[in-house]
Amino acid sequence: MDLLSLAAIDFLQKLHQNFNPKRLELLALRAAAENSIACLIERADSNSPNGDWPDKDWPDKDWKVATPPPALATRTVEITGPAEAKMVINALNSGANVFMADFEDSLSPTWKNILSGHQALQSALRRELSFTNEAGKTYRLNSDESKLATLIVRPRGWHLPEPRFEVAGDAMSGALFDFGLYIFHGGKFGIENGRGPYFYLPKIESALEARLWNDVFKFAETELELSPRSIRATVLIET
Repeated sequence: MDLLSLAAIDFLQKLHQNFNPKRLELLALRAAAENSIACLIERADSNSPNGDWPDKDWPDKDWKVATPPPALATRTVEITGPAEAKMVINALNSGANVFMADFEDSLSPTWKNILSGHQALQSALRRELSFTNEAGKTYRLNSDESKLATLIVRPRGWHLPEPRFEVAGDAMSGALFDFGLYIFHGGKFGIENGRGPYFYLPKIESALEARLWNDVFKFAETELELSPRSIRATVLIET
């Protein structure tokens, strides 16, 4: 599979052009919020009565997400590890309900690692992935589909760039790069075969950052002609 085909590159560029300005704006708000809280802590330490903690920025009302698809209905045991071929095979074969393939904390973000990780996930999604180590031992996915864990992809957080992929001289967001490459090559296939696309979104610090992801999802579904609300995500809010 040609991961960086002209069509894939075009889609990645559209993601950058449409959403990178807002991403940078929200990262600036992060810095401002951190500075504000640091000042409040300093005042509290000096027994100053001035200042209030910032309000939460999501509505005060009841809400719930849509019913999860069958592949995500049972999540009793979930495991995670880097998006590397051997790890992906062993994790999907492990007997866990879910495997989260990580492009952030557990994967050194070299260009080779990022691209080989995406290649491994596309092969795994299509049940074609195998790996042979230096000793000649070969690892393959279980042929029984029912015994394979559900694959969830963890893109990098909003704060991390992908310096090897530039648009008009600007480094692309690592989050948009990872999401874009996976959804472009695997979104429609995953939907047609009941395998996603499913994501785990880390390092989100506000409702506005979650809303940006939602806008990205809606754009991708329209651009790639995917069913509305077919992209599903687990969100980690870091506070």
